[in-house]
Amino acid sequence: MILQALNRYYERMTARGEAEEPGWSKEKIGWAIELSANGKPLAVLRLEDPLSKKSRPQLLSVPAPAKRTSGISPGTLWDKTSYVLGCTAKTSRRTSLEHSAFKEATLTLIGENKDEGLKALRDFLAQWTPAQFTAPIFPEEMLDGNVVFRLTGRKHYIHESEAARALIGKTARSSEDKTDFCLVTGQLTAPRRLHPTIKGVAGAQSSGASLVSFNLPSFCSYGRAQGANAPVSDIAAEHYGAALNALLARGGRNRLSRGMGDATVVFWADTSDVTDESAAVAAEDMFSFFSEGTEGDKSEAGSSPDDDMAEAARLRDSLIAIAEGRPQFADPNLKPGVSMHVLGLAPNAARLSVRFWLSDSLEHFAGATLRHIQDLELKPLPRFWLGRKGPPGIWRLLIKTTAVQEKFENVPPLLGGELARAVLTGAQYPRLWLSTAVMRLRAGDPPDTGWHAAAIKACINRNPEEEDLPVALDPDNHNTAYQLGRLFALLEIAQREALGNINASIVDRYYSAASSTPARVFPTLLRSARVYLSDVKKRGKGFWIEKRLDSIMGKLGPEFPLSLRLVDQGRFAVGYYHERSYRGEARSHELDTTELSDNNTISANS
Repeated sequence: MILQALNRYYERMTARGEAEEPGWSKEKIGWAIELSANGKPLAVLRLEDPLSKKSRPQLLSVPAPAKRTSGISPGTLWDKTSYVLGCTAKTSRRTSLEHSAFKEATLTLIGENKDEGLKALRDFLAQWTPAQFTAPIFPEEMLDGNVVFRLTGRKHYIHESEAARALIGKTARSSEDKTDFCLVTGQLTAPRRLHPTIKGVAGAQSSGASLVSFNLPSFCSYGRAQGANAPVSDIAAEHYGAALNALLARGGRNRLSRGMGDATVVFWADTSDVTDESAAVAAEDMFSFFSEGTEGDKSEAGSSPDDDMAEAARLRDSLIAIAEGRPQFADPNLKPGVSMHVLGLAPNAARLSVRFWLSDSLEHFAGATLRHIQDLELKPLPRFWLGRKGPPGIWRLLIKTTAVQEKFENVPPLLGGELARAVLTGAQYPRLWLSTAVMRLRAGDPPDTGWHAAAIKACINRNPEEEDLPVALDPDNHNTAYQLGRLFALLEIAQREALGNINASIVDRYYSAASSTPARVFPTLLRSARVYLSDVKKRGKGFWIEKRLDSIMGKLGPEFPLSLRLVDQGRFAVGYYHERSYRGEARSHELDTTELSDNNTISANS
């Protein structure tokens, strides 16, 4: 299914004029050696990507490189300096062998060809020795970079000439022996022995990795070797490899700019049922917007919270319209029936692991994303929601709720893919997300930001075996853990009213124990709270805290639980957030009327 979908995307690339010819691929080329007609090196040109702000090698269309394992496989008319010039930044006994292999292969390919550029390259290799690699023509910084050649006075490179393309085409033709059916096209053909190299997956080898490979006997069956175990024709292999490499291109519109854990994610529309390219592009843009851009941009200068809320409402309305089969409401170019493919890839030594493969309609993905937004909803609005035009993206949720020190590399490796699958399919969230979010709170992450509370509420509410948590504060909720979280928030408030801001509050010292083993700490905390409240009330404040404490205590049993299970620790966190966040609103309009009449000096900020 994956290779077939990629093969169809290659057809879209061909229609747009973006597809590489069979036997060619886009590679990072950093240097070009300019040759005279008799093969003398005249200059070395540095090639840089004009679209990149940083100094990056230029992507050029070159003959597809041979798949390299541990052996020596020279490129065709281009390669890195160890092959082309016999020079490398690191001392290696292989270097001379690599250069000899490149020289022999290139001279054999060119033969007695009369093309001026090919003749110049032939003469260059015939007279070149690694000792000639000296300044000022050859800078040391080009060592181990990829090199192409150009004849002086010409704009195109030697490998791009018609004569060179004719030679490359002869060597790239597939064998005429038809021995098996291609699993992608269904045609009888010779299977590709080694599948193409895939580049661009974060964390994988820079030289590329294999999506399909069989390099050990344990992977093979029925006496077949390597690619014969999954027969794919040369043409189909070239097509899916070119399509996937194009999708994975850094900065490409079909690649999510942020990965999901260790997974690099690409997506594309399938136009099998809808032949309109503009509809496919619109579907891809919309998918990118609501799968990665759901958190929106931060408020622009001069924008108001009302503007941000209006933008968030527009996003929600668009998702509802698409999910209900009215995509033109969101974008006039959108059409019903466009299918989307989403592929998550992770590195695995010299190979790639498929973290997830999702294929469904844009309507389905929009509905699943809408449900995800609803599952995250909390009131009052968390601080991280303010100043944005939508809810946070998956990658930010992972960083804020699961990563030690909020470093992306500390996200549990398998969690990103599982969470992405749950978000995009509407399936149950991974329990690892719940347990990790609870663990991070117990380890010291601040529980009042709303990040963890939103994640925990989403996980619990999507579990059919658990009772739903409320979006906003629910004073009458009968769950003990939820009420204990509210109680803990009020005890923290009482401490702050009495002592002001201190270095280590009860949250810093007791949150972990209070949320897991309440009976150990709550009696002590309550005794301290009485002292705090007594001091606060002498100053004419805190009566509302005492009233709310009494209300919560009335909903708890005679004894505190000895321990709370994982899900209840999550309910504790949500109860804490609701009470802690609601307090700011409550104090402005819900102070006890008796307190106001008896203490005329109390203000709304007390």
